[in-house]
Amino acid sequence: MSSDDESGFVARTISAPDGLKLHARDYGHDESPAFSTPPVICLPGLTRNSRDFHQLALLLSRDPIAPRRVLTLDARGRGLSAWDDDKSHYNLAVEAQDVFAMCAALDIPRAVFIGTSRGGLVLHLLAASHPNLLKAIVLNDIGPILEKEGLGDIRDYLNRDRKPADWSEAVDILRENHGVTFSALAEEDWRDMARAIYTVKDTKIVTDYDPAIAAQMQALDLEAPLPDLWPQFEAFRDIPLMVIRGENSKLLTTATVEEMARRHPGMTVKIALGQGHAPILHLGDIPAAIKDFLAAS
Repeated sequence: MSSDDESGFVARTISAPDGLKLHARDYGHDESPAFSTPPVICLPGLTRNSRDFHQLALLLSRDPIAPRRVLTLDARGRGLSAWDDDKSHYNLAVEAQDVFAMCAALDIPRAVFIGTSRGGLVLHLLAASHPNLLKAIVLNDIGPILEKEGLGDIRDYLNRDRKPADWSEAVDILRENHGVTFSALAEEDWRDMARAIYTVKDTKIVTDYDPAIAAQMQALDLEAPLPDLWPQFEAFRDIPLMVIRGENSKLLTTATVEEMARRHPGMTVKIALGQGHAPILHLGDIPAAIKDFLAAS
């Protein structure tokens, strides 16, 4: 599903608690009664941005039966949000505070949240600190345990950091990094992914995030023990929860999903066939599964 990724929304600028300017896209922002249900707020992964959710946001906000207001956030240092001079602020606790600040600034007392990868880790912290904010949760290929093999893959492709000369080469780079685990993607899907990940600055095609964010992952010591987030996951207990796992994901295992379901009876599980970490949410039957979950929540 290829589409113009610069229309269908209103751009919002929000001040974080420390004054840093955050950018968000607001789809279905009118005051129509059709949007009286809690909005959907989408939080992207480590080096990703609001454009990852553009097609899904259009599908949800323009649904003929149950349209939803959708907001997609550029976390600090990503997309059109400002880069932080204090690089130590690129952490889950600060980013969770930013999400809460966005909801307060836009007068959103409660929302459904979709968190991809790091965005889902942020939701673990919000569930522990602000559970009343969370109407329902969709975790996209993330859980309380991060597998070292998956983290190693992320670190490795960030370390390669090959610079594309043009958009065709940007697509080639993505295929080299992810083609084995994303067999479900068609040609236009790879082009959409490139447009979501890369941007143009000073006539050059570059990744759209502060390099300090990637540096944190590049410096990760995978020999050291990794903490888990099971205590924070317990805060989801009374919140409707859906987990989407990429069929070929190395970051979120089947065993972890099964343990999540054991601890959260009633949890909905969706497998994104032919996708790895992290699944693209507007492809195949995933939008229908998300809509069904929203309707039941």
